[in-house]
Amino acid sequence: MKNSLLLLFLLSTMSLTFGQDRKLFEQKNKKPLLSVRKSGPYIGIQQGRYRHLELGAEMQFKQVKLVKPKTHGVNMGFDYNFKENVLGYSAGYWFKKGRLNLTYGGSIALRSNFDETRFGIGPAIGYKFLPLHLQTGYMFLTRSDSFTNTNQLYISLRFVLINDRDFNWRKRKKN
Repeated sequence: MKNSLLLLFLLSTMSLTFGQDRKLFEQKNKKPLLSVRKSGPYIGIQQGRYRHLELGAEMQFKQVKLVKPKTHGVNMGFDYNFKENVLGYSAGYWFKKGRLNLTYGGSIALRSNFDETRFGIGPAIGYKFLPLHLQTGYMFLTRSDSFTNTNQLYISLRFVLINDRDFNWRKRKKN
């Protein structure tokens, strides 16, 4: 009985999906006329149990729209804790839909105290306003009994200096 109800539900969902008007679907998912790719270096500070200085580069892809623009960002960099002598490399991604909404993303990381290395992955949530990006996240690192002087729960503030902008204009289709 459960299997037949599930099959009936899936078939009705598929019929509704494929039965939609194609032009309505294309209008709803129309690409914007203008998109921008921005890139540049960043400098930041990460605070958790320990304080790290961050340096790296970020690239942002933005759809310029009046209502709910979408922005994607990728970054790659390193951080260093001078007091504890811990070096870290990270690569991350974030996504923002709208002008004043939160950013959602994550990162992968490699941390080393020059005797032992730990790898990690973790989610992050933040807020981006102009060149500043404030993020908080948790890094799930591989286990270690001796190398514990690195951040797992953190908050970071980055200043992104955009020095390259590429505009992409898409021509409007005539019907």
